[in-house]
Amino acid sequence: MSLPNVAYFSMEIAMDQSLVTYSGGLGFLAGSHMLSAGYLQLPMVGVTMLWSYGYYDQRIASDGQVEVAYLRKYYDFLTDTGLYTEVEIFGEKVKVKAYLVQPELYGTCPVYLLTTDIEGNSEWAKSISYKLYDGNEKIRIAQETVLGVAGIRILQAAQFNFDVVHMNEGHALPAAFELLNQYGGDLEAVKKRTVFTTHTPVAAGNEVHWVDTLLEGGFFSGASRETAVELGGENFSLTVAALRMSRIANAVSQLHGLVANKMWEWVEGRCPIRAITNAVNLKYWQDYSLFKGPRTDEYLLQTKRRMKEELFKYIANVAGKMFDPDVLTIVWARRFADYKRAWLILMDKERIEKLLNKNKIQIIFAGKFHPDDVMGKEMFNKLLNRSHSMKNVVVLPGYELELSGMLKRGSDIWLNTPLRPFEASGTSGMSANMNGTLHLSIYDGWTVEGTFNGINGYTVEYEGLDDEMPWEERHWKDHKCVMDILEKQIIPTYYKDKTEWARLMRQAIRTSEAYFNSDRMVIEYYNRLYKPIAHDDSSTGSEKKEMKISETPTFDAWTFSNIK
Repeated sequence: MSLPNVAYFSMEIAMDQSLVTYSGGLGFLAGSHMLSAGYLQLPMVGVTMLWSYGYYDQRIASDGQVEVAYLRKYYDFLTDTGLYTEVEIFGEKVKVKAYLVQPELYGTCPVYLLTTDIEGNSEWAKSISYKLYDGNEKIRIAQETVLGVAGIRILQAAQFNFDVVHMNEGHALPAAFELLNQYGGDLEAVKKRTVFTTHTPVAAGNEVHWVDTLLEGGFFSGASRETAVELGGENFSLTVAALRMSRIANAVSQLHGLVANKMWEWVEGRCPIRAITNAVNLKYWQDYSLFKGPRTDEYLLQTKRRMKEELFKYIANVAGKMFDPDVLTIVWARRFADYKRAWLILMDKERIEKLLNKNKIQIIFAGKFHPDDVMGKEMFNKLLNRSHSMKNVVVLPGYELELSGMLKRGSDIWLNTPLRPFEASGTSGMSANMNGTLHLSIYDGWTVEGTFNGINGYTVEYEGLDDEMPWEERHWKDHKCVMDILEKQIIPTYYKDKTEWARLMRQAIRTSEAYFNSDRMVIEYYNRLYKPIAHDDSSTGSEKKEMKISETPTFDAWTFSNIK
């Protein structure tokens, strides 16, 4: 049996820093998916948007605060397909043009890029493809309508005969409605061709809009209000509708599989949710010297020191701080969202400063917040301002693919501090592991599967991990565990037992290569999601009843009082 042709729809795909069509982890994951599909020569194409201004450019302004800047991008290396389509959005006919990333450009499978920023469109219509995740609700809805509805039509115009439409998050849901329209309202016909990945239990990642606003925006591609309400409710949930319109769905780690099945068990008529753990592309993320080198103790330690020196040159140029390659270097780098708790390691000022002032550790922070996320921006600025008066601490702006790679190569410890169980997977620690960086993580997301305490990294586990307790108490408990591991295990090993440290590095590399390479992930998607194999509904089995699934916590002024 031949493999099915797959069309992979994602609002963001990070293929290379030269093409700014991503914001963070979701895009990094999608980029690895496209790279592995290309390397394995699988019958897949990607569909995403061509953002004229990217996500945004993050830099430090003259007043010392972080600045959100929008700079227009121009690309002369994309293939003009000559393909156009038209979509009606909020009563306006919007023209959509498609460009193509050819496989030889980055090594991916072919990827179609859609834009409305073309002649013949109104200024409002052009603005649809200006900025990724625009904060204006109508623009956001229009972006999703273009991705899904126009995406299907462009593929058909390109004569790509897809067997499966993969919706990477709910943003691409209009693709399913366009199929519903083309199949004369036959929902079962749509389900046969549609699969869905849900990436997070966090509310912000499970969009909800009033059904009439979506209807006006062309989101339902001609489906009636009644049909839309039946699928997603009047306060229309993209995730709920996607679960009802797909043959099968997947969560992005084994733990997230339990969480997602528990979270959405109330949805009548939903498809099964399996668990396929995320991964990253080994060839893209791993330093070539580690890929080819002998991996002896001496070689690993020397290679890591060299990679740290390269990172520290960048830090000196950008931030004016001189870091020491012989000092244990900790990196926290990911999206600045409240539940990811960038500030956790700094909660006890006296305790952390003892380690910093004695040159026992160096800490690097980096990451972007959503431009409309006031709390995320405030968190970044507080850390930035505090770093100026702290020894061995730096906050770096401009967290893009290249900086991400430098940090993963040049760190000793990759710190991950989400509030369990809100980290569905996370992937940054996987690519850090590939470069001999050890993971120190809350026991959440992929950590449960891939970080083995004392073998290839360190995990924060304790009695009552999922007990009910106030947020403040949970923060302090997690902080104490992180600091105890750092002081009692990591620091003594790093400085007094280099043989053991090199062994931990070697095991981190081996485990990430063995399972957390996206080649494995894409093959698993083909075998467990794309192929029309009989459903295995075992993923809807017993859940951890003690796990508490609640609304995303909102961290108020208390959170920031501890990092002033």
